Amino acid sequence: MSVKPPTIGGMSTEFTEWLRGRSDDRLRALVSARPELITPVPAHLEGLAGRASSPSAVGRALDRLDRFALAVVETLVVLPGPVPYRSLRAQMARALPGAADPAFQNALKETVERLRTMALVYGPDKALATAPGVREVLDGPAGLGPPAAEAFRHHPAERLAELVRDAGGGDGDTKEALAALLADPEVVGRLVEEVSPQARSALNELAWGPASGRVPNARREVRAATAQSPIDQLLSRALLAATGEESVVLPREVGLFLRGGRVHRDLSPFPPVTEGTERDQGLADRTAAGQAFTFVRAVEELCERWSADPPGVLRSGGLAVRDLKRTAALLDLPEWVTGLIIEVAYAAGLVAASGAVDGDWMPTPGYDGWRVKATEDRWTALATTWLTMDRLPGVIGDRDERDRLLNALHPDLRRPSAAEVRAATLGVLASAPGTAPTLEAVRDRLAWEQPRRRGGHRDQLVEFTLREAEQIGVTGLGALSAHGRALLPDTSGDPGACEGSGASKKSGASGGSTGPGGSAASGSPTGSGGSGGSGAHAAARLLLPLLPEPLDHVLLQADLTAVAPGPLTGELRRWLALAAEVESTGGATVYRFDERSIRRALDAGQGADELLAMLERHSSTPVPQPLGYLIADVARRHGRMRVGTASAYVRCDDSSLLDEVMADKRAIPLRLRRLAPTVIASKSSRPVLVDALRAMGYAPAAESLDGDVIITQLDVRRTEGTPASRAPVTFGGPEADVVAAAVRAVRAGDAAHLARRPPVAAPGGQVPRSPATATITALREAIRQGSQVWIGYLDSQGNATSRILEPARMEGGYLTAYDETRAAVHRFALHRITGIADIA
Repeated sequence: MSVKPPTIGGMSTEFTEWLRGRSDDRLRALVSARPELITPVPAHLEGLAGRASSPSAVGRALDRLDRFALAVVETLVVLPGPVPYRSLRAQMARALPGAADPAFQNALKETVERLRTMALVYGPDKALATAPGVREVLDGPAGLGPPAAEAFRHHPAERLAELVRDAGGGDGDTKEALAALLADPEVVGRLVEEVSPQARSALNELAWGPASGRVPNARREVRAATAQSPIDQLLSRALLAATGEESVVLPREVGLFLRGGRVHRDLSPFPPVTEGTERDQGLADRTAAGQAFTFVRAVEELCERWSADPPGVLRSGGLAVRDLKRTAALLDLPEWVTGLIIEVAYAAGLVAASGAVDGDWMPTPGYDGWRVKATEDRWTALATTWLTMDRLPGVIGDRDERDRLLNALHPDLRRPSAAEVRAATLGVLASAPGTAPTLEAVRDRLAWEQPRRRGGHRDQLVEFTLREAEQIGVTGLGALSAHGRALLPDTSGDPGACEGSGASKKSGASGGSTGPGGSAASGSPTGSGGSGGSGAHAAARLLLPLLPEPLDHVLLQADLTAVAPGPLTGELRRWLALAAEVESTGGATVYRFDERSIRRALDAGQGADELLAMLERHSSTPVPQPLGYLIADVARRHGRMRVGTASAYVRCDDSSLLDEVMADKRAIPLRLRRLAPTVIASKSSRPVLVDALRAMGYAPAAESLDGDVIITQLDVRRTEGTPASRAPVTFGGPEADVVAAAVRAVRAGDAAHLARRPPVAAPGGQVPRSPATATITALREAIRQGSQVWIGYLDSQGNATSRILEPARMEGGYLTAYDETRAAVHRFALHRITGIADIA
């Protein structure tokens, strides 16, 4: 057994010194692959090593490994270390049918280099070791149980002495003595030969994992001479260890013997082939573009509908089930598709609640800016939002752990892993261009790329992603479209591939797959990725030629309908939605004009002449006479009667018309009172009175206190509520200049830490003062060049102080820098910096 290196606070000094000996290029590769290590920037390399060895950081790094890379780490954990590369290669080869293949040799070498880059493995080839913390985090490596010393640690000395004697040992009564016996393959082989075939069968079931099981009365004290049942035989010979009253585990030494000394049964350095149906890429792109156009129009129609008739906000937040069903009926879409549209519009900031209590869901002012953009730009905004949002529309209608219904727009629809799983799933599709993979094939590929993140929850997210991507237009016929691929993060600059590490994209051994499903891209969503500006521009450029050309004309028919033979321009479509009712949708949309729709247009400020002029301008056929008569008749009667506030009043120059209203029995509930020949007052509100008179067959117009007609522009109702706030989610590593600045700061802090040099005194005299813009520009230049600067800084009490800094990075209103005057790394609020000057 190897001797553990000395540690400081649980961290190996060997590991710290190894990190200190890495070049700046390799340190930059490390923090690019594990960006959480510089959030915030550690003060020195000892702090960087401690953070890299923490359980949370090690766990996140292990989560990024593919199955082959994880198997390498597991093998190094199981074998007594340090492990020569030759021994590692021999052990890995035992689980590979084609171990002599040069591709395997290259993949293994590149994977080890990648693990070095990520600081999960360190040391030269002759003595590879896992970083501190890896053994503790990697519970049950390769499905093996704990070492014997750990498995039997809770057994009393008397019981340990019995087990040692029954195993053929001496008089030892410690777990170390028992572990030494089980470490001898000859001893384990002899003990296995002594048990019955039924007991051997039980061992074989545990050999390849899971290594634990449940048996009644597991802590029974039995001896080998008197053991009767198979479990008694195994417990008495220390081939099984009791870890609880009803739980047992197979010691690691016994498991390795049963496996024939192999850590893994079968391995492949290459990801599984993504099986599916071959698709013509051009056809897939056109299909996806058509669906993208439809999705954009559906979002626009949702916002227009909710502008005119907004649904209420539930007390618990979210949208009522009845409102979801009603919206689905209006859009003529399934409820799950409607839920997706609503959630994407909400996440994109196009709709929001108008108030915290008793509010409505309405479009935001941001919708007005979105709807005037080109269709391709509107789609990229929606698709990018879907790709990066943490909300999960697929669970709408399910129930949570407390059996509460999950409504659309409910706060509990957030899932932190949603964006990452979407990117990883689409990355699998990107690795098989022109193929529509099956759901099982995608799950199998992700299980290889992210073996530590498997589970039913992720499988459900994968299914939702494939279904929603098709509906949004990211995929077509199940295959990833060209414009959908452009939105994905680019992993060609995978930091894991630095220094020659990481297998080729063909092998995938280092997670360098063509999409974000690869291990390197499945890490923490920090930095800038392809889902940002450049990817959106590329996606819009690819989508533009595939979109249908919007039409600016309809076909008017004598039956008071208008047929739109294709997609209409946004202006014409909104006008028709105001002046007509949608009768049917499909390849051609049919709009029907009636008295109610014409009156709605008149209420919105349109005149009869304007309506006819609009129809003549946008109709390929003459305006039918019945439609012209309908518009003229409704316009002639519209506004003859005026409704104001008394609570409300009715005035009309035609007193005989008011006589009809007063004589109508349907007007009794309105409690009307004749104030003058041309004026009637009512205790009902103005909206109620207007609706009641219209139900009686009249066509009143609402007027203000000044006597002006009120134009009810239902299409411009907007909420003043705050749109949904989302933290930007991207999938690449941090930007190169940020990485370089962080490494410079760590190096400078480490040099000061090792030298223990005293703080440097700042120059005397007045503290520097300069304009804010000049200060920011100078700090950026100092970060780029790695130079020192002299700044003036106001402390928390408002006192001006001088500092000599080596700036590292600037973000979020703060400057991170090594402070020569304090000999430490600090963060400085930018608004407190009074000025900047060069060091003389």
